[in-house]
Amino acid sequence: MRTATLGPAERVEALAAMAERELDVLVVGAGVVGAGTALDAVTRGLSTGLVEARDWASGTSSRSSKLIHGGLRYLEMLDFTLVREALKERGLLLERLAPHLVKPVPFLYPLQHKGWERLYAGSGVALYDAMSVSSGHGRGLPVHRHLSRRHALRVAPALKKDALVGALQYYDAQMDDARYVATLVRTAAGYGAHVANRARVVGFLREGERVVGVRVEDVEAGGEYEVRAKQVVNATGVWTDDTQALIGERGQFHVRASKGIHLVVPKDRIHSSTGLILRTEKSVLFVIPWGRHWIIGTTDTDWDLDKAHPAASSADIDYLLEHVNSVLSTPLSRDDVEGVYAGLRPLLAGESDATSKLSREHTVAHPAPGLVVVAGGKYTTYRVMAKDAVDEAVHGLDQRVADCVTEDIPLLGAEGYRALWNARARIAARTGLHVARVEHLLNRYGAMTEEILELIVADPVMGEPLPSADDYLKAEIVYAASHEGARHLDDVLTRRTRISIETFDRGTRSARLCAELMAPVLGWDKDQIEREVTHYEKRVEAERESQRQPDDLTADAARLGAPDIQPI
Repeated sequence: MRTATLGPAERVEALAAMAERELDVLVVGAGVVGAGTALDAVTRGLSTGLVEARDWASGTSSRSSKLIHGGLRYLEMLDFTLVREALKERGLLLERLAPHLVKPVPFLYPLQHKGWERLYAGSGVALYDAMSVSSGHGRGLPVHRHLSRRHALRVAPALKKDALVGALQYYDAQMDDARYVATLVRTAAGYGAHVANRARVVGFLREGERVVGVRVEDVEAGGEYEVRAKQVVNATGVWTDDTQALIGERGQFHVRASKGIHLVVPKDRIHSSTGLILRTEKSVLFVIPWGRHWIIGTTDTDWDLDKAHPAASSADIDYLLEHVNSVLSTPLSRDDVEGVYAGLRPLLAGESDATSKLSREHTVAHPAPGLVVVAGGKYTTYRVMAKDAVDEAVHGLDQRVADCVTEDIPLLGAEGYRALWNARARIAARTGLHVARVEHLLNRYGAMTEEILELIVADPVMGEPLPSADDYLKAEIVYAASHEGARHLDDVLTRRTRISIETFDRGTRSARLCAELMAPVLGWDKDQIEREVTHYEKRVEAERESQRQPDDLTADAARLGAPDIQPI
């Protein structure tokens, strides 16, 4: 496989190639399912295209809880099949497919009742561990353990003494969801898929009843392309119904959006060496370790407003603070919150009125000849969803096609990662970077870290940290534009890095320098730099304003005050 570079020139080439000749499979939507579907199709030997209206993972797939997990609460719902499937995928990702991106994370579950709760919860977690091991890919994680109250408070001193009588500790896994999707896209491109972001599907091509392709608008340069394909896969998540409407197909199911919001607070605000999982009246609440921060989430409420920019209201933030403060000895306040983000889960509608009870199972349908729709599911099982979508598409291809092989296809950066990790002290000595900085790079890029280091060798200034977001190097900003398909400042501050939620200024102090670093790669002049910075600042202010509003309706109106960035 060649190393895929997704710079401006490669994007233009990809659009031209898709328009030039008929593809076997065209995937619409580059969230985790769409990107996974493109990788599945191209590694079966099919000519494959992938188009995305905005940026890789700009919807749901960059706004999750960042967890790769079996879904402990689905075990309580007796959904054993979903949990077993997810635990197998978790093990594959940790051990084989993406060890550089997916990492173990411990969670403490406080017990509030003596006797029966330890037996009940302990049995569930024991079954969770047993199902993980029986999947054949779960031996890399420590098994759960029972803790006394005293031991639990040593592990998590932030907890109130009267908030628990004991605890259970178990392990799941986490990743940077947007980075994972960008790596999936690059991996698919490395195997020969044509990929283009900022390429919006505005209509479908039909011959009689059959779908034979799409019309794609180049959002960056203007103009339209006709992209013909034997099979089109609609993997647009919460936009599934909207995409189906373009073709006049009502669809065999509907996708309903459920909003979940998350808060980001500095690590020192919660004194704990482990994550936390807490019960709420509706679902569960996670406190998740995230580098020098904690992520607290999530909510679960119906959402029928703007899908592109779901807004967190003041009520959402108060809900999370109230629930997490119920167990913390030192409560959190609004002033502790660095970042807030909201995402929409694509749930299959019609199974229950309560979104928290809707199934996380996925569905694949063939509503018209030449068109496959995949929807529902959860991030952890994206690879299974992709396989099922391509299997369905293959039924419509008049050719023999190989079976799915993605169970054995490591993502870009995975091969060689462990050897480089073992050599991180040597790499630090060779480059002059601190070993912690090398670890940071290896856990974001894996073996592709060498490409970042080459930028630093060519220009030592690239090895400097960003002054207002010193977790990240200047080289990472340039690399995002030159190799990872970032087209705008928002792409870099929100998804290629997490500066927008990891700093109290929400990235505004880093915005101008980042735009200036991106400019030579993307051909921006001073006017475009100014447009990018101004747009980003307006976006941040609109988000802050939305988070001061009392409800969804007013929060949505405030967030819509900052329109999307427009190219020159």
